[in-house]
Amino acid sequence: MTPIDILYSDDDIVVINKPSGLLSVPGRYEPDSAVSRLQQQFGTILVIHRLDMDTSGILVFARHKPALANVQRQFEKQTTRKVYEALVHGQLPGTRGCINLPIIVDWPNRPLQKISHSEGRYALTRWQRLTYENGNTRVALFPKTGRSHQLRIHMQQAGHPIIGDTLYGPETDRQQQRLCLHARELDFCHPVSGDALAFVCPPPF
Repeated sequence: MTPIDILYSDDDIVVINKPSGLLSVPGRYEPDSAVSRLQQQFGTILVIHRLDMDTSGILVFARHKPALANVQRQFEKQTTRKVYEALVHGQLPGTRGCINLPIIVDWPNRPLQKISHSEGRYALTRWQRLTYENGNTRVALFPKTGRSHQLRIHMQQAGHPIIGDTLYGPETDRQQQRLCLHARELDFCHPVSGDALAFVCPPPF
């Protein structure tokens, strides 16, 4: 078992770089997860937010309930700063843009999500083109909301699904080694000291 890449830890929080392919929390049939591995090392670990199993990058966990409540409140009030990096199919036109499409779970096809203008929940993603690479586009993604699969379905709806996306991408992506989506940056305030914390973790693709 590969050790978790710990970016920061103290008595209140633990910040990690989660690898692609590892669950954030234990699943119904899969006990191995970031939480279960951290619990072996730190004892109590409380979940503040999650990343899809296929998404890699920065995750913060709390080590006690006051820290959990504090950082969760920062996420709810959208005072945190989150930046993702992705490789998407094709050449995304323009240098920046905004995708505002409401999302709801596709119940007959769970865990898929879908766009629904009548029932979906508000979801907003801003994007900025970084480079063109071999006919594809590297982008920075700035989600204002945190809906399940938000970045994946928004890029698919924009006509440029994320490379390696086995849920929303083309059939050929099933042969890709991984989903090219990574939580690159996370800024928030320490739940006890109040100090501003800023983490940067470059993508492995």
